[in-house]
Amino acid sequence: MNAPEFLVVIPARLGSTRLPRKPLADIGGKPMVIRVAERAQQSNAQSVVVATDSPEIQAVCDQYRIECLLTSADHPTGTDRIAEVAQLLKLPADTLVVNVQGDEPLIPPELINQVAQTLADNVTCAISTVAVPIVDAAEITNPNVVKVVLNRANEALYFSRATIPFVRDPDSKQTITHLRHLGIYAYRADFLEAYTRLDPAPPEQTEALEQLRALWNGYRIAVHTASKAPPAGVDTVEDLERVRRILAS
Repeated sequence: MNAPEFLVVIPARLGSTRLPRKPLADIGGKPMVIRVAERAQQSNAQSVVVATDSPEIQAVCDQYRIECLLTSADHPTGTDRIAEVAQLLKLPADTLVVNVQGDEPLIPPELINQVAQTLADNVTCAISTVAVPIVDAAEITNPNVVKVVLNRANEALYFSRATIPFVRDPDSKQTITHLRHLGIYAYRADFLEAYTRLDPAPPEQTEALEQLRALWNGYRIAVHTASKAPPAGVDTVEDLERVRRILAS
C-alpha cells in the first residue's frame, strides 16, 4: 500500500470562550499551536500549514519557522478557513488536505497518516474521518460526545449528539458497538471549493455539526474505526494543565 501525498492544515484563531488565546497557551515553553504543528510534521505530510486570522499567531509561527497563512476573520467554520487555504495555495482538485485541530497538541502522527490513507483508499468519498468504540456507557447519552453510524462500506450514515443507534430492546441478545466521532478530517481540494458554496443544512443547524452539511448534499464520508481514542485535546484550563503534566513527564 503506497502512502498518499497530503498536506496538513491547522486552523487557529485567538477567539475562544472557554479558554481565551488558546493557540498561544504555553506548553512546556512552546505555544500550543506550535506543539500541534510539530506533531503534524512527524506525520507523512508533505507540508504543514497553520491557517489563522491573527497576525499574532502568524508572528509566532514565523518565529518557529512554521508555514502560516493569514486568512479572513469572517469564516464561520474551520472548514471554510481551510477552503481559503486551498484557494490561496491553488491546490489541484485531487489534493488531499488533512484538517488537524489547533487544540490537539498530543495528536498521534499515525492518526494523521491514517485519515489521509482512508480517503486515498475510498476514491468515491469526498471526506474521511475517524471514530472509536465507546467504552464508557455514560458517553452514549452525553450530547457533548458526537456519535456516528456507519453503513456496510464503513461510510457515515449520520452523525448525532443523540444516542445513535438507539437500542429499542435492552434485553435483546444482539450486540451493538456505539462509535464516538473524532474531529479529524481529510478532504479532497475540489470538495473544499464546493463546500464554500453550500448553504447550511437543517440537520447541521439543529445539531451544530458542520459535517452534516456534506451528508445533506450527498457527499460521502469514509470512516476509519481506530481501536482506541487518542489523548484528549484542550478545551479548558484543566485540559491544559493535564497536557502540561503529560509533556513534562
